[in-house]
Amino acid sequence: MLNRLCPPSAVRFFSTPRRRVFPAAAFCLVSSLLLGNGGFARAQQSAQPAGTSDTQAASNSTSADMSNAQANAKAAQALLDVERPASDVGGKNDPDSPLNRKLSDKERFNQQKDLRQELKGPYKKWATQDVRWIITDQEMKAFKSLSNDEERDAFIEQFWQRRNPDPESPENTFRDEHYRRIEYSNEHFPAGKPGWMTDRGHMYIAYGKPDSIDSHPSGGSYDRPMDEGGGQTSTFPFEIWHYRYLEGIGDNVDIEFVDTCMCGDYHMTIDRSEKDALLHVPGAGQTLYEQMGQAKQADRFKGGLENLGTGPMSGMQQSKEFDRLERYAKLQAPPIIKFQDLKLEEFLSTHKVLSGPFFPFDVRTDYVKVTDDTVLMPITIQIKNRDITFQTKDGVSKGEVHIIGRVSTITDKIVQTFEDTVEVPVPSELLPKLMNNSQLYWKAMPLRPGRYRIDIAIKDVNNADHIGTWAQGVVVPRYDDDRLSASSLILAAKMEKVASKEIGTGNFIIGNTKLLPTVTANQTQPAIFHQNQNLNFWMQVYNLGINQDSKKNGAMIDYSIINLADGKTIFNTQESSATLGASSDQITLAKTVPLSSVPVGKYSVKVSVNDGVTKQEIAQTAPFSVE
Repeated sequence: MLNRLCPPSAVRFFSTPRRRVFPAAAFCLVSSLLLGNGGFARAQQSAQPAGTSDTQAASNSTSADMSNAQANAKAAQALLDVERPASDVGGKNDPDSPLNRKLSDKERFNQQKDLRQELKGPYKKWATQDVRWIITDQEMKAFKSLSNDEERDAFIEQFWQRRNPDPESPENTFRDEHYRRIEYSNEHFPAGKPGWMTDRGHMYIAYGKPDSIDSHPSGGSYDRPMDEGGGQTSTFPFEIWHYRYLEGIGDNVDIEFVDTCMCGDYHMTIDRSEKDALLHVPGAGQTLYEQMGQAKQADRFKGGLENLGTGPMSGMQQSKEFDRLERYAKLQAPPIIKFQDLKLEEFLSTHKVLSGPFFPFDVRTDYVKVTDDTVLMPITIQIKNRDITFQTKDGVSKGEVHIIGRVSTITDKIVQTFEDTVEVPVPSELLPKLMNNSQLYWKAMPLRPGRYRIDIAIKDVNNADHIGTWAQGVVVPRYDDDRLSASSLILAAKMEKVASKEIGTGNFIIGNTKLLPTVTANQTQPAIFHQNQNLNFWMQVYNLGINQDSKKNGAMIDYSIINLADGKTIFNTQESSATLGASSDQITLAKTVPLSSVPVGKYSVKVSVNDGVTKQEIAQTAPFSVE
């Protein structure tokens, strides 16, 4: 059975001693079911010898094969119901599917009775304890719909596979890390109940170790920050966990836990006044304004999310209450699944030919030095609005695109993965005017120098058969210490400096600059600008020589714009590296040139660096056109 559904390489991989063949059959059945009933039928038909009838072929199958196939097919279908839109043939809304036949009252009663009896032992523990904080509602519903242990085994195997950062590896580092976090929580956060059941255990299991912890295990004297009203008070024991970034939640996430019972049971709270032990004691623990007579302690209890006293920043805090509620709700939800779209994952894994309409998109890769052995590779994806399917509701047209990608070595070892969803909400009346606009998605990935393959797949969420794929080999450059070198020369539609707190963080930010790169179908094709725009270009230079006497660099940078039609230079300017950082061996070049006086045509930007200390020269060019 497995040989009929999977290629020989897949059979060899899934038949290793470290992995059972049975769950592998389930995984292959998922791929077959994703192709629709027709694809599955073709796979069966192609496995029959020439001249063999359907009846003869069926008689050649063993009862064990059929039993395993049915169990795995149902488990696969349960997961597919989580992924498939309502419009899919054979999906959960397809009335012709035998899996969706309406049950009689007696059948439904018997099914629920059997479920209560069967969901015991290891399966009940797995669903209600092991994966309680990471399983989605849809997955739990699908798991409970299964009727026997074979189907549940297949489901559990596929559950972990969807979260595996390296799906082709026999090891599952996500699963190993998950159970390590449970063990750590039970050891460090018990409070009259197992640590995994506490709020701190929940957050640790779901999101891992925080980047920093502000711990006050005994409570005591506490100087309130100004955004909490200022002044001094006494507190219950509390902790504040800080995460620099949580995918799907945001940057600089602070989670506060308070032990109001003084019993070690810290609970998660969004009310920062809850840790104030003197909150209900008249005249004690006053805020700054209360000490100055500009506010009363009773003013804290006028309703709202928090009972913080009036202070210099009270108005600003009130405006953030909905943001705090939204963040709290996101933290309570299961974490984002790395490879939740099995259909897209199949296209990445097998590089199969698309059967539906192609979803076009463009990709650009750049290279920026981070350390001697690490290079940042920003990947920019451009999708045109006219290629996205929009659905209109309540006056808003919304498009949604699911993106997954992976970077692998020449030996097919996966070193980086990413997954995200791009939402495009547009007022319905403006949609026709914005169809020619484009959406940009940006992902920066640190890599070591060497050769890699990038695979990207995108899916139109509102049109499940609308899928696009892109694959390309890249060479990440090595920046040797003794050689003058430069990053990619990036032409950008928008370029601006960012605040110091945003340096190096967030989308489209490299160093202290935010760049929106121009993306074309091929990086040798010219980027398109218009005469009412500015031409922005950015580049970094590395390993400038430093004069041993003056301790300064001494390079000259030349910027030119050349008309490709006649080879004439229409713009030229120069500057010294000393004006950009006299004592540094690395400088950043960022220039903006208005195009209002540049005639329509094709041009090239050239940036040349002549190092007067090491006597080395480099130059980078990038084509563009003005329309």
